[in-house]
Amino acid sequence: MTPEGALARLRTAEAEDGAPDIAQRRALLAALRRAVLSRAEAIAEAADADFGGRDREDTLLAEVLVTAEAAAYSRRWLRDWARPRPAAIGLPFLPARAWTECVPKGVVGIMAPWNYPLQLALMPAIDAIAAGNRVAVKPSEATPRVAALLKEILREAWGPRIAVVVQGGPEVARDFAAQPWDHLVFTGGTATGRKVMRAAADNLTPLTLELGGKCPALVLPGADLARAAHDILAAKAVNAGQTCIAPDTVLLVGHTAADFLRAAQAAGLGETGTATQNPARLERLSAEATIAWLGPAARNLGLAAARGGLDEEEIFGPILAIEECPALAWALDWIAAHPHPLAIYLFGATAAEEEAVAAGTKSGALIAGRALEYAAVPSLPFGGAGASGFGRRNGEAGFRELSHIRTRVRHGRFSLARLLDRPRGDFARRLARRLVGL
Repeated sequence: MTPEGALARLRTAEAEDGAPDIAQRRALLAALRRAVLSRAEAIAEAADADFGGRDREDTLLAEVLVTAEAAAYSRRWLRDWARPRPAAIGLPFLPARAWTECVPKGVVGIMAPWNYPLQLALMPAIDAIAAGNRVAVKPSEATPRVAALLKEILREAWGPRIAVVVQGGPEVARDFAAQPWDHLVFTGGTATGRKVMRAAADNLTPLTLELGGKCPALVLPGADLARAAHDILAAKAVNAGQTCIAPDTVLLVGHTAADFLRAAQAAGLGETGTATQNPARLERLSAEATIAWLGPAARNLGLAAARGGLDEEEIFGPILAIEECPALAWALDWIAAHPHPLAIYLFGATAAEEEAVAAGTKSGALIAGRALEYAAVPSLPFGGAGASGFGRRNGEAGFRELSHIRTRVRHGRFSLARLLDRPRGDFARRLARRLVGL
């Protein structure tokens, strides 16, 4: 199906059936959860084949469980989110009543990447359905087996009048981005995100962009180096570091690179279990670096000095860049010199140091004590800042992102404001001047 055909089909269904009500949305979310969980084994096998080797537990946890839990969470809280919210009315307009309500936007387009091909297609779809929309999903052509399962899951759980899948390569993706969706969600690299934004501009399509960035991990003087190295490597090992919020560069304050390397070697987390999808790019980025590999197998993690491409671009792979910093202020300058990241991770920070980082940086999240796993908490808004994206998904934040917030006002027969209606006499003119202090 073409992007134009997908949009036309869903517009027709919207016109004929209307937006799903709250009960229907809750049923759709429950059906999606069942459909995903029932295919857990098939999803793991498909991802393993598409990746040419992918850690089974990474798929079961990061694709299947995270998605199923998000659907369950949104279903549980949807009635509360959807309730109208009263708004205050000033004395001049009383006895008017005012409130805001969340209404569906209509048809939402979702462009998903290859690195988490199921999760990053369905998480925004969950938000869209919770908000009462219909969805068209464009999965990555790089993961065709998972895309086929995704199509099967959506057909079973939601049916073709609620969701459609559009498959194809870069030309289809360009056409997809250019359609007049009521909202478009894109997850991927920053450079491609700029192209998507240009394509959407012609239709003034509202956007949610989840992009990339060099997520730093600050290891401060108070850190237990062994624990910090373990937690950073545990996050980096997930999906072989091919995660937008994976730790990218370790900024060491009060610790040496040699000490961190010894702690990393002792952690025993060298193997990732997942194949690197773009080894040529990693070779280019690390051309100026000497990599200390931590595992004996081909799928392992490495540490290298933050030089050349490893300092300039998002690594998005199983290499951690290391930078020694003479002081926290130097580390903050390093962060400021790079585009705003999706997340900043802190290890060993005092309360004052954490507040200094919060005040001196911009990021989508500031996380102390661990890395990566905050994205699995469905109640937390997820998104970036600046070059790492804008807009939020997950839970109530995603529900509101993909809702149109409509203002409602119901006026009474009388109000003080009516005294200023035309034709205005001397009293009204004096009152107007008095109100502005004249």
